[in-house]
Amino acid sequence: MKTTWRSASLAAGTVAVLALTTACGSESGTSASSQNVGATAPAGGIAGVGSGYGGVGAGASASAPAGVGAGTGTDTGAESTDAGELAISANAQLGKILTDSAGKTLYRFDADTAEPPKSNCEGDCATTWPPVSADDISAGDGIDKSLLGETTRADGSKQLTVGGWPAYYYAKDANPGDTTGQGVGNKWFALAPDGKKAKAESDSSSSSSSDLAGLSVRKDAKLGDIVVDKNGMTVYRFLKDKAWPKPVSNCNGACLEKWPVVAPVEANDTEGVQKKGLMSFTRGDGVKQQTVNCSPIYTFTGDKAPGDTNGQGVGGTWYAVAPDGKLVGAPAQ
Repeated sequence: MKTTWRSASLAAGTVAVLALTTACGSESGTSASSQNVGATAPAGGIAGVGSGYGGVGAGASASAPAGVGAGTGTDTGAESTDAGELAISANAQLGKILTDSAGKTLYRFDADTAEPPKSNCEGDCATTWPPVSADDISAGDGIDKSLLGETTRADGSKQLTVGGWPAYYYAKDANPGDTTGQGVGNKWFALAPDGKKAKAESDSSSSSSSDLAGLSVRKDAKLGDIVVDKNGMTVYRFLKDKAWPKPVSNCNGACLEKWPVVAPVEANDTEGVQKKGLMSFTRGDGVKQQTVNCSPIYTFTGDKAPGDTNGQGVGGTWYAVAPDGKLVGAPAQ
Protein backbone atom coordinates (compact mmCIF):
# COMPACT_ATOMS: atom_id res chain seq x y z
CA MET A 1 0.00 0.00 0.00
CA LYS A 2 1.37 3.42 -0.83
CA THR A 3 0.87 6.40 1.44
CA THR A 4 1.65 9.68 -0.28
CA TRP A 5 0.69 13.17 0.81
CA ARG A 6 -1.72 15.24 -1.25
CA SER A 7 -3.98 18.07 -0.34
CA ALA A 8 -7.59 17.44 0.59
CA SER A 9 -10.22 19.97 1.46
CA LEU A 10 -12.15 20.01 4.71
CA ALA A 11 -15.92 19.87 4.38
CA ALA A 12 -17.36 22.16 7.01
CA GLY A 13 -20.89 21.80 8.32
CA THR A 14 -22.77 24.77 9.72
CA VAL A 15 -25.79 24.82 12.01
CA ALA A 16 -28.26 27.70 11.78
CA VAL A 17 -29.65 29.25 14.94
CA LEU A 18 -33.21 30.41 14.32
CA ALA A 19 -35.75 32.71 16.05
CA LEU A 20 -36.32 32.97 19.83
CA THR A 21 -38.92 30.94 21.67
CA THR A 22 -42.45 32.30 21.47
CA ALA A 23 -45.75 31.44 23.07
CA CYS A 24 -47.68 28.19 22.85
CA GLY A 25 -51.08 28.38 24.50
CA SER A 26 -51.26 28.51 28.28
CA GLU A 27 -47.54 27.88 28.76
CA SER A 28 -46.51 30.83 26.60
CA GLY A 29 -43.06 32.23 26.99
CA THR A 30 -41.69 29.19 28.85
CA SER A 31 -38.92 27.02 27.53
CA ALA A 32 -38.57 23.33 28.20
CA SER A 33 -36.95 22.26 31.44
CA SER A 34 -34.69 19.25 31.91
CA GLN A 35 -36.28 16.05 33.14
CA ASN A 36 -38.10 13.63 33.36
CA VAL A 37 -4.14 -13.96 8.38
CA GLY A 38 -1.07 -11.76 8.33
CA ALA A 39 -1.19 -8.04 8.56
CA THR A 40 1.14 -5.07 8.46
CA ALA A 41 -0.43 -2.22 10.33
CA PRO A 42 0.22 -0.12 13.41
CA ALA A 43 -1.49 -1.33 16.53
CA GLY A 44 -4.20 0.86 17.99
CA GLY A 45 -7.31 0.86 20.16
CA ILE A 46 -8.78 -1.92 22.27
CA ALA A 47 -9.53 -5.25 20.63
CA GLY A 48 -13.27 -5.59 20.06
CA VAL A 49 -15.11 -8.79 20.88
CA GLY A 50 -18.54 -10.24 20.15
CA SER A 51 -20.50 -11.09 17.06
CA GLY A 52 -23.17 -9.61 14.86
CA TYR A 53 -22.89 -6.86 12.32
CA GLY A 54 -26.01 -4.80 12.50
CA GLY A 55 -27.74 -4.21 9.20
CA VAL A 56 -30.19 -2.09 7.32
CA GLY A 57 -33.42 -0.78 8.82
CA ALA A 58 -36.58 -2.82 8.71
CA GLY A 59 -38.36 -2.66 5.40
CA ALA A 60 -35.27 -1.52 3.51
CA SER A 61 -32.81 -3.52 1.48
CA ALA A 62 -29.11 -2.79 1.34
CA SER A 63 -27.67 -1.45 -1.88
CA ALA A 64 -24.07 -0.42 -2.26
CA PRO A 65 -23.38 3.34 -2.45
CA ALA A 66 -22.02 4.87 -5.62
CA GLY A 67 -18.51 3.65 -6.21
CA VAL A 68 -18.91 0.73 -3.80
CA GLY A 69 -19.39 -2.59 -5.55
CA ALA A 70 -21.25 -5.48 -3.97
CA GLY A 71 -18.64 -7.80 -5.44
CA THR A 72 -18.59 -11.55 -5.89
CA GLY A 73 -15.96 -12.70 -3.40
CA THR A 74 -16.92 -16.19 -2.27
CA ASP A 75 -15.45 -15.79 1.21
CA THR A 76 -16.22 -12.19 2.06
CA GLY A 77 -19.49 -11.63 0.21
CA ALA A 78 -18.11 -8.36 -1.20
CA GLU A 79 -15.02 -7.15 -2.98
CA SER A 80 -12.81 -4.57 -1.34
CA THR A 81 -13.17 -1.15 -2.95
CA ASP A 82 -10.58 1.53 -3.61
CA ALA A 83 -10.78 4.71 -1.54
CA GLY A 84 -8.07 6.79 -3.29
CA GLU A 85 -6.91 9.83 -1.33
CA LEU A 86 -8.34 9.85 2.19
CA ALA A 87 -9.68 13.12 3.57
CA ILE A 88 -10.95 14.61 6.82
CA SER A 89 -14.54 15.85 6.83
CA ALA A 90 -16.15 18.02 9.51
CA ASN A 91 -19.50 16.54 10.59
CA ALA A 92 -21.86 18.67 12.68
CA GLN A 93 -22.73 15.81 15.03
CA LEU A 94 -19.65 13.60 14.97
CA GLY A 95 -16.81 16.07 14.62
CA LYS A 96 -13.92 15.10 12.34
CA ILE A 97 -14.51 11.89 10.39
CA LEU A 98 -12.51 10.03 7.76
CA THR A 99 -13.80 9.84 4.19
CA ASP A 100 -12.55 8.53 0.86
CA SER A 101 -11.76 10.64 -2.19
CA ALA A 102 -15.47 10.75 -3.11
CA GLY A 103 -16.54 11.93 0.35
CA LYS A 104 -17.91 8.54 1.47
CA THR A 105 -17.73 7.92 5.23
CA LEU A 106 -15.43 5.17 6.51
CA TYR A 107 -16.45 2.98 9.47
CA ARG A 108 -14.98 0.54 12.01
CA PHE A 109 -16.51 -2.56 13.64
CA ASP A 110 -16.32 -3.30 17.38
CA ALA A 111 -16.12 -7.06 16.71
CA ASP A 112 -12.85 -6.59 14.80
CA THR A 113 -9.45 -6.38 16.48
CA ALA A 114 -6.70 -3.81 16.10
CA GLU A 115 -3.97 -5.76 17.90
CA PRO A 116 -3.43 -7.63 15.66
CA PRO A 117 -5.52 -6.01 12.90
CA LYS A 118 -8.20 -8.52 11.85
CA SER A 119 -11.61 -8.27 10.18
CA ASN A 120 -14.47 -10.37 11.55
CA CYS A 121 -16.96 -9.14 8.94
CA GLU A 122 -17.47 -11.78 6.25
CA GLY A 123 -20.27 -13.10 4.06
CA ASP A 124 -23.52 -11.11 4.32
CA CYS A 125 -21.83 -8.71 6.73
CA ALA A 126 -19.32 -7.72 4.05
CA THR A 127 -22.15 -7.12 1.59
CA THR A 128 -23.77 -4.61 3.95
CA TRP A 129 -20.36 -3.25 5.06
CA PRO A 130 -18.01 -3.44 2.01
CA PRO A 131 -14.34 -3.49 3.10
CA VAL A 132 -12.13 -0.63 1.94
CA SER A 133 -9.25 -1.83 -0.25
CA ALA A 134 -5.72 -1.01 0.85
CA ASP A 135 -4.65 -0.61 -2.79
CA ASP A 136 -3.70 2.84 -4.07
CA ILE A 137 -4.44 4.59 -0.78
CA SER A 138 -2.89 7.97 -0.05
CA ALA A 139 -3.14 10.23 2.99
CA GLY A 140 -4.71 13.64 2.47
CA ASP A 141 -4.05 16.84 4.38
CA GLY A 142 -4.02 16.40 8.17
CA ILE A 143 -3.94 12.59 8.11
CA ASP A 144 -1.06 10.80 9.84
CA LYS A 145 0.09 8.32 7.18
CA SER A 146 1.84 6.24 9.84
CA LEU A 147 -1.63 5.23 11.11
CA LEU A 148 -2.57 3.72 7.75
CA GLY A 149 -1.94 0.02 7.28
CA GLU A 150 -3.52 -3.11 5.90
CA THR A 151 -4.79 -6.53 6.94
CA THR A 152 -5.22 -9.65 4.81
CA ARG A 153 -8.80 -10.89 4.60
CA ALA A 154 -9.89 -14.54 4.34
CA ASP A 155 -10.03 -14.30 0.52
CA GLY A 156 -6.49 -12.93 0.35
CA SER A 157 -7.46 -9.33 -0.45
CA LYS A 158 -5.84 -6.44 1.41
CA GLN A 159 -8.11 -4.23 3.53
CA LEU A 160 -7.22 -0.74 4.72
CA THR A 161 -6.66 -0.28 8.46
CA VAL A 162 -6.60 3.01 10.36
CA GLY A 163 -4.90 2.88 13.74
CA GLY A 164 -5.07 -0.89 13.35
CA TRP A 165 -8.85 -0.99 12.77
CA PRO A 166 -10.14 -2.43 9.44
CA ALA A 167 -12.10 0.17 7.47
CA TYR A 168 -15.50 -0.26 5.78
CA TYR A 169 -18.23 1.55 3.87
CA TYR A 170 -21.95 1.25 4.70
CA ALA A 171 -24.30 0.21 1.90
CA LYS A 172 -27.09 2.57 3.06
CA ASP A 173 -24.89 5.66 2.72
CA ALA A 174 -26.22 6.92 -0.60
CA ASN A 175 -24.47 10.29 -0.80
CA PRO A 176 -21.15 11.87 0.16
CA GLY A 177 -21.26 12.94 3.80
CA ASP A 178 -23.96 10.42 4.84
CA THR A 179 -23.33 8.80 8.23
CA THR A 180 -26.35 6.49 8.50
CA GLY A 181 -24.08 3.67 9.68
CA GLN A 182 -23.17 5.51 12.89
CA GLY A 183 -24.15 3.43 15.93
CA VAL A 184 -25.77 0.56 13.98
CA GLY A 185 -26.14 -2.39 16.34
CA ASN A 186 -24.05 -0.42 18.84
CA LYS A 187 -21.07 -1.94 17.04
CA TRP A 188 -20.45 0.23 13.98
CA PHE A 189 -18.99 3.74 14.19
CA ALA A 190 -17.59 6.34 11.82
CA LEU A 191 -13.79 6.44 11.84
CA ALA A 192 -12.05 9.46 13.30
CA PRO A 193 -8.75 10.39 11.56
CA ASP A 194 -6.79 8.68 14.36
CA GLY A 195 -8.68 5.39 14.00
CA LYS A 196 -10.86 5.91 17.06
CA LYS A 197 -14.64 6.10 17.02
CA ALA A 198 -15.91 9.49 15.92
CA LYS A 199 -17.08 11.22 19.13
CA ALA A 200 -17.35 7.77 20.66
CA GLU A 201 -13.97 6.90 22.07
CA SER A 202 -15.18 4.55 24.82
CA ASP A 203 -16.55 1.05 24.37
CA SER A 204 -19.88 1.75 26.12
CA SER A 205 -23.04 1.15 24.11
CA SER A 206 -24.18 4.73 24.64
CA SER A 207 -20.93 6.35 23.63
CA SER A 208 -22.00 6.89 20.04
CA SER A 209 -24.63 9.41 21.06
CA SER A 210 -23.31 10.80 24.35
CA ASP A 211 -22.16 14.03 22.71
CA LEU A 212 -25.39 14.83 20.84
CA ALA A 213 -27.61 17.70 21.94
CA GLY A 214 -31.02 16.93 23.44
CA LEU A 215 -32.48 17.70 20.01
CA SER A 216 -30.43 18.19 16.88
CA VAL A 217 -30.66 17.85 13.10
CA ARG A 218 -29.29 15.15 10.82
CA LYS A 219 -29.41 14.96 7.04
CA ASP A 220 -31.21 11.86 5.83
CA ALA A 221 -30.50 10.67 2.29
CA LYS A 222 -34.21 10.43 1.45
CA LEU A 223 -35.97 12.82 3.83
CA GLY A 224 -33.48 15.69 4.03
CA ASP A 225 -32.99 17.55 7.31
CA ILE A 226 -34.85 15.84 10.17
CA VAL A 227 -34.85 16.23 13.96
CA VAL A 228 -33.24 13.53 16.14
CA ASP A 229 -33.10 13.10 19.91
CA LYS A 230 -30.04 12.85 22.19
CA ASN A 231 -29.54 9.23 21.12
CA GLY A 232 -29.61 10.07 17.42
CA MET A 233 -33.04 8.49 17.01
CA THR A 234 -35.51 10.00 14.54
CA VAL A 235 -38.25 12.21 16.02
CA TYR A 236 -41.84 12.02 14.72
CA ARG A 237 -45.15 13.91 14.85
CA PHE A 238 -48.70 12.49 14.89
CA LEU A 239 -51.20 14.02 12.45
CA LYS A 240 -54.04 13.61 14.97
CA ASP A 241 -52.32 15.80 17.57
CA LYS A 242 -52.97 19.52 17.98
CA ALA A 243 -50.57 22.42 18.39
CA TRP A 244 -52.94 25.37 18.77
CA PRO A 245 -54.18 27.06 20.87
CA LYS A 246 -52.18 24.71 23.08
CA PRO A 247 -50.41 21.38 22.51
CA VAL A 248 -52.63 18.29 22.79
CA SER A 249 -51.43 14.69 22.34
CA ASN A 250 -53.92 12.16 21.03
CA CYS A 251 -51.48 9.25 21.35
CA ASN A 252 -52.40 7.39 24.53
CA GLY A 253 -52.43 3.88 25.99
CA ALA A 254 -51.24 1.26 23.50
CA CYS A 255 -50.18 4.03 21.12
CA LEU A 256 -47.49 5.15 23.59
CA GLU A 257 -46.03 1.65 23.67
CA LYS A 258 -45.03 2.09 20.03
CA TRP A 259 -44.49 5.85 20.06
CA PRO A 260 -42.77 6.95 23.31
CA VAL A 261 -42.92 10.65 24.08
CA VAL A 262 -39.79 12.79 23.90
CA ALA A 263 -39.09 14.15 27.38
CA PRO A 264 -38.55 17.91 27.90
CA VAL A 265 -35.30 19.38 26.60
CA GLU A 266 -33.69 22.67 27.59
CA ALA A 267 -33.78 25.23 24.78
CA ASN A 268 -30.01 25.69 25.07
CA ASP A 269 -29.56 21.92 24.66
CA THR A 270 -30.73 21.97 21.04
CA GLU A 271 -28.83 22.42 17.80
CA GLY A 272 -30.33 23.53 14.49
CA VAL A 273 -33.94 23.24 15.71
CA GLN A 274 -36.27 26.25 15.45
CA LYS A 275 -36.59 27.96 18.85
CA LYS A 276 -40.06 29.36 18.14
CA GLY A 277 -42.59 27.10 19.83
CA LEU A 278 -39.87 24.94 21.38
CA MET A 279 -41.38 24.06 24.76
CA SER A 280 -42.79 21.32 26.95
CA PHE A 281 -46.37 20.74 28.10
CA THR A 282 -48.17 18.47 30.55
CA ARG A 283 -50.14 15.69 28.88
CA GLY A 284 -53.54 14.47 30.08
CA ASP A 285 -51.81 11.54 31.82
CA GLY A 286 -49.59 13.96 33.77
CA VAL A 287 -46.41 13.22 31.79
CA LYS A 288 -44.42 16.16 30.44
CA GLN A 289 -43.68 16.04 26.71
CA GLN A 290 -41.47 18.09 24.40
CA THR A 291 -42.78 20.01 21.39
CA VAL A 292 -41.22 21.49 18.26
CA ASN A 293 -43.15 24.51 17.00
CA CYS A 294 -45.76 23.62 19.65
CA SER A 295 -46.39 20.14 18.17
CA PRO A 296 -45.84 17.09 20.43
CA ILE A 297 -42.95 14.84 19.35
CA TYR A 298 -42.20 11.14 19.77
CA THR A 299 -39.72 8.41 18.85
CA PHE A 300 -40.64 5.01 17.32
CA THR A 301 -39.86 1.61 18.86
CA GLY A 302 -39.55 0.19 15.35
CA ASP A 303 -36.35 2.22 14.89
CA LYS A 304 -33.54 0.06 16.25
CA ALA A 305 -30.52 2.23 15.57
CA PRO A 306 -29.60 5.87 14.92
CA GLY A 307 -30.41 6.72 11.31
CA ASP A 308 -33.47 4.44 11.08
CA THR A 309 -36.66 6.07 9.77
CA ASN A 310 -39.02 3.08 9.90
CA GLY A 311 -41.77 5.21 11.42
CA GLN A 312 -42.00 7.47 8.38
CA GLY A 313 -45.53 7.41 6.93
CA VAL A 314 -46.83 4.67 9.26
CA GLY A 315 -50.64 4.55 9.03
CA GLY A 316 -50.54 7.71 6.97
CA THR A 317 -50.41 9.63 10.25
CA TRP A 318 -46.80 9.52 11.49
CA TYR A 319 -44.02 11.58 9.91
CA ALA A 320 -40.48 12.71 10.66
CA VAL A 321 -40.08 16.29 11.86
CA ALA A 322 -38.28 19.07 9.98
CA PRO A 323 -36.17 21.61 11.95
CA ASP A 324 -39.06 24.12 11.73
CA GLY A 325 -41.51 21.60 13.20
CA LYS A 326 -43.31 20.69 9.97
CA LEU A 327 -44.02 17.08 9.03
CA VAL A 328 -41.65 15.71 6.40
CA GLY A 329 -43.39 14.13 3.41
CA ALA A 330 -46.90 14.48 4.85
CA PRO A 331 -49.99 15.61 2.91
CA ALA A 332 -50.50 19.38 2.69
CA GLN A 333 -50.47 20.79 6.21
